[in-house]
Amino acid sequence: MGWFPCSGSSSQASKKKRKKKEIMNQIQSTSDNMKNATKDGGSNQIAAKTFTFSELAAATGNFRRDCLIGEGGFGRVYKGRLGSSNQVVAIKQLDRSGLQGNHEFLVEVLMLSLLHHTNLVNLIGYCADGDQRLLVYQYMPLGSLEDHLHDPVPGKKLLDWNTRMKIAAGAAKGLEYLHDKASPPVIYRDLKCSNILLGEDYHPKLSDFGLAKLGPVGDNTHVSTRVMGTYGYCAPEYAMTGQLTLKSDVYSFGVVLLEIISGKKAIENSKTGGEQNLVAWARPLFKDKRKFSQIADPMLQGQYPARGLFQALSIAAMCVQDQPNMRPAIADVVTALNYLASQKYDPEAQPIQDSNRAPPTPPRTKRDAGFERERTKRLL
Repeated sequence: MGWFPCSGSSSQASKKKRKKKEIMNQIQSTSDNMKNATKDGGSNQIAAKTFTFSELAAATGNFRRDCLIGEGGFGRVYKGRLGSSNQVVAIKQLDRSGLQGNHEFLVEVLMLSLLHHTNLVNLIGYCADGDQRLLVYQYMPLGSLEDHLHDPVPGKKLLDWNTRMKIAAGAAKGLEYLHDKASPPVIYRDLKCSNILLGEDYHPKLSDFGLAKLGPVGDNTHVSTRVMGTYGYCAPEYAMTGQLTLKSDVYSFGVVLLEIISGKKAIENSKTGGEQNLVAWARPLFKDKRKFSQIADPMLQGQYPARGLFQALSIAAMCVQDQPNMRPAIADVVTALNYLASQKYDPEAQPIQDSNRAPPTPPRTKRDAGFERERTKRLL
C-alpha cells in the first residue's frame, strides 16, 4: 500500500521536471530562431535568470496581500525583495486560468531577454516550476501612466505638461527601438497607458510583451494574425482584417498621446454616445484649432503652452488616421516629441489658458517656424 503514495509523489515530481524542461527547451529553441534580434546592443543569449517558485514565494512573503501592487487578466504583480541580491523587484504571477498562457509567457521572456533599451522594462528572470509561470522585472516605483492619469492618489502631485511630454517622448523612443533598431522589427501590439511604467523622475518604460510579434520582412507588407490587444487602442484595419503592421502600433501610440493630453480614457464606459470612444470624440475637435483647448485635461488647470498643445494634438491626429499609410513613421513622431519635450513650460512666465475660449496664438519665432516646416515635411 505504501508504494502508491511514493509512486504518485515520484510521478508528480517527474512531471514537473519534464514540464520545466519543455519550457526551457522552447525558450532556447525560439531564441535560436531570433539570433539577430537586435542590430546593436543586443544579445542572442537568454540573459534572464531562472528562479525557483520557493525563491519568489520567499521574496514576497508567500505572496502576501500587502505586497500586491497590480492585478489584471494576466494575474497579479507583487513587490518583492530577492534574498540572493537584496534587490527590490516586481514579480508577475500569471493566473493559470488567465489570459496569458504559455505562448505569451515564452514571447515575453524572449523579447525582454533579447531586446534592451532605456525605454523598455528590464526582465531580471523567470520561473517555470511545474504549472507556475512567474516573471521578475525591475521595480518601477512610480507605477503606471494609467495610475497617474486615470486614478491619481489624492494629495499626490499631478502630472504637469512638461512631465507629460517627457513621458510621451520616452514611450515613443521605446517604440522606435522596436520598429527601427530590432531586426527583424518587433510590433508591440499592446501599447496602452497601463503598459507604460514610470521609474524615478517619471522615466517611462514599455512593459508587458506577451502579445509582441515579429514584424514583416522583405517584400511582405504585414503580418496576418489573430486579433489581440485592448479595445480602444487597436488600429481599425487590424481589428477588421487581422493584418498587423508597424503603423498599427503608431495608431495605438496616437491614442495614448491623446490620453496624455486630455486625461480621458481610450474607452469611457460611463459615458454615452460619441463620448465613449476617445478618438471618435476628439476627431471633430481636430478640425478646428479654436476648439483644441477643449481637449486639454482640466487637471492641467490651463497650465500648458498654447502652441505646444496645438503641436501635440497635431501629432496625435496624424497617428490616429484611419488609413495606415497616412500615419507617420514612429521615428518622425520621436523627432517632433523630442522638440516638444525640450520646450519647457513655465506657468510663472506664461499665461494660463482658458478651455472655454481659444487661446491666442503666440508670436512665431524663427525657431518655431523652422520646427513647423521640418515637422510638416517629415510627418506629412
